[in-house]
Amino acid sequence: MLDLIIKNGECYINGNLEKKDIGISNNKIIEIGDLKNKSKEIFDAKGLTVLPGCIDTQVHFREPGSTDTEDLNSGSMAAVMGGITSVFEMPNTKPPTTNFEEFEKKINIAKKMYCNHAFFFGATAENYSTLEKLKDLKGCCGIKLFAGSSTGNLLVDKEKDIEKVFEHASKVVAVHSEDEEILKMRKKLIEKGNVKTHPIWRNEEVAMSSTRRIVKIAKRLNKKAHILHITTKEEIDFLSQNKGNITFEITPQHLTLYAPDCYDKIGTYAQMNPPIRNKTHQDRLWYAIKNNYNDTIGSDHAPHLKANKDKPYPNSPSGMPGVQTLLPVMLNHINNGKLKLEQLMKFICENPVKIFGVKNKGYIKKDFDADLTIVDLNRKITIDNKDMQSKCKWTPYHGETFKGCAVATIVNGKIKMLNGKIIGSPEGLPLDFN
Repeated sequence: MLDLIIKNGECYINGNLEKKDIGISNNKIIEIGDLKNKSKEIFDAKGLTVLPGCIDTQVHFREPGSTDTEDLNSGSMAAVMGGITSVFEMPNTKPPTTNFEEFEKKINIAKKMYCNHAFFFGATAENYSTLEKLKDLKGCCGIKLFAGSSTGNLLVDKEKDIEKVFEHASKVVAVHSEDEEILKMRKKLIEKGNVKTHPIWRNEEVAMSSTRRIVKIAKRLNKKAHILHITTKEEIDFLSQNKGNITFEITPQHLTLYAPDCYDKIGTYAQMNPPIRNKTHQDRLWYAIKNNYNDTIGSDHAPHLKANKDKPYPNSPSGMPGVQTLLPVMLNHINNGKLKLEQLMKFICENPVKIFGVKNKGYIKKDFDADLTIVDLNRKITIDNKDMQSKCKWTPYHGETFKGCAVATIVNGKIKMLNGKIIGSPEGLPLDFN
């Protein structure tokens, strides 16, 4: 007897939608076809679309350190509520995840997570020799390098130190790419109380200068660099010419919000690093999506309490939540003809698996892990702050109506979200990597 059968759904298999049943037993997909088997549980997916479990490759769940804002449990609830079955979590916590002891602590704390998970190991100017020993570290997705300062105190901004990180890296290096020297030089352009000066301070050259340097170093040392949250048309044009070991991410918010409108509408709640820029840059991001130049879409879920976001700029922190809204935002863009479902599946299922070497995820295949995201492409939802599972209890999309959302999230063969309700207990597992 099977544990669960998903029946009558349009399943995304090998790049196509096919009407198939999916049989699950012992956390694995064991049969795909027209199933007549008996099962402990049957989920009728008629009228719904069954996707591989979606992966958010950039989240900040704030634990340890800032658990009043978020923790691994609440962040994982936000993930499964939004249809995300696996997350890659960032190391800029307090203390940061920069040694094996802190990494092991995080793995143990993660037993309270509803979704599957992996953690980035933070690079510093001193721990580069440790980075050689990460290859077989269970639950480690890669190395995070902050080339420019953002939330937290992880910063590796000197070129010789960046080179050491790449030289010793045994995994993909994911980079927050802003030039710290230019940031310091341009700080005088900040106008107190005027968040519209955020993208003036952290301008295109801040991003482009750093990205140019990262690509040069990674290519020279033949190492893999994954550039996070790309925001400028200059970087799109440059990175599209430098593929191979160089991959890059775009976020839903940079595809959806643009300056100055977003700052007029929600003020410091639109503040993040690198910043939301004007429509010219956003149009180029969409050009990259259309031509499949980018490799991933990650939420950069970075929650802060309203009390802190309400502080006058620049005392307001940068970052916004997004793991729960990644799918509805992007499905709405699909419904508006901005991209195709098969592209989104590459960006949040297939490419994360290929780039980071995740085992048994990202596809609906026999013997693969039974992580599935079931969506209703036609259901309209209005986003509301009170429905957010994140402890911060806000979203930049409050009041917006989107077409398309997750109606069920299946993690390791078990339904963990159904029709907007969390089901059962936390049973997420650390991801395995090749």
